[in-house]
Amino acid sequence: MLDLKFVQKNLDAVAAALKKRCKTEPDVTEFARLDESRKALIAEAEGLKARRNQGSAEVAKLRRAGQDASALMAEMGGMGERIKQLDAELADIEARESDWLLKVPNIPHESTPDGCDETANPVQRLWGEKPQFAFKPKEHWELGQALGGLDFERAAKIAGSRFCVSFGWAARLERALAAFMLDVAAANGYREVLPPYMVNRTAMTGTGQLPKFAEDLFKIEGQEYFLIPTAEVPVTNLHSGEVLEEEQLPLGYCALTPCFRSEAGSYGKDTRGLIRQHQFHKVELVRFSRPDRSFEELELLTGHAESVLQKLGLHYRVIALCGGDLGFSSCKTYDLEVWLPGQDKYREISSCSNFVDFQARRANIRFRPKGAKKTEFLHTLNGSGLAVGRTLVAVLENGQQADGTIVLPEALRPYMGGLERITGE
Repeated sequence: MLDLKFVQKNLDAVAAALKKRCKTEPDVTEFARLDESRKALIAEAEGLKARRNQGSAEVAKLRRAGQDASALMAEMGGMGERIKQLDAELADIEARESDWLLKVPNIPHESTPDGCDETANPVQRLWGEKPQFAFKPKEHWELGQALGGLDFERAAKIAGSRFCVSFGWAARLERALAAFMLDVAAANGYREVLPPYMVNRTAMTGTGQLPKFAEDLFKIEGQEYFLIPTAEVPVTNLHSGEVLEEEQLPLGYCALTPCFRSEAGSYGKDTRGLIRQHQFHKVELVRFSRPDRSFEELELLTGHAESVLQKLGLHYRVIALCGGDLGFSSCKTYDLEVWLPGQDKYREISSCSNFVDFQARRANIRFRPKGAKKTEFLHTLNGSGLAVGRTLVAVLENGQQADGTIVLPEALRPYMGGLERITGE
């Protein structure tokens, strides 16, 4: 979340940030009214407390002189009741301000482009070239079903829509991709971690999923547990409430987990195939950084995600998200979009973000600068390294041959027992 004192002193900057995000909620005028009430309550309470302290001295003086102090004591008793009332009202106002703060997105970095949707996202760079085909390329679900690896009908029978059962080569390919990604992450200095797949409300709030995105989450009925939408949630919260030493930074973790998403609001989008599933696997990269180096760390993190695509020989582009397309907690984000010839379009396969101190404030993650006594909030970053299912989609569509078989990238073949081509079951 944003710093309360910053918001109180810079409400115009918060309003400008919401405008850059093309958002009107939450209403800054609501916070302004709350804060004016807070100031008025504090002023009245402090005035009464000062008068009460003065009255106490006057009562003592009257008693020493043997004079009647009952009227003054009665007046002070009334002050005490009013102070209690003011303190209760102040606590309510402060709680409402905290609730308001939890709904405020991060302030976009100055380098974040202007714009209200994905059409305003500028391309930063391209890597590789689009593959050329002497035939009309098919989409991944056609290829996967024809080769006996992807079964959406059986998945619908046992779970519902937006699920898939993978058989044989497809199951092995997903496992191979995940292992390959973890190995690349390890080579880039990330420490592998296997976190819980369920987290509590505090963890969800710490990374910004709650309260804003409650409808997008799967909650365990009758329990205060949520299925994770991404490994970012448990991995970032590994250090919640902790103070790291500066020497520990930068700190990087990678994790392979399933991700569970309700896909609320996506009705009618990507109803076929693996692009938008309720359950999918992803290798997540999470970094903890000193504040003065976090934007350099963002470039580094993005490069680590790109290296997976490069090793697989998959053509992609990097785009910078505009203010209106920026995620709730992010200050600056790059998306990697891989080329899918079957769909004849680029599709997001990784999102790499710098949250600056936004998540660290919510989760209370600090560091102690070398030689300093006072601690500071560190900066958190994360990115997909990569979404496994979408990478499988890219491998199928880019490697397809005229006879319906799939040629595998060389980097994956050792993970597939030396298999060079998928020919079916």
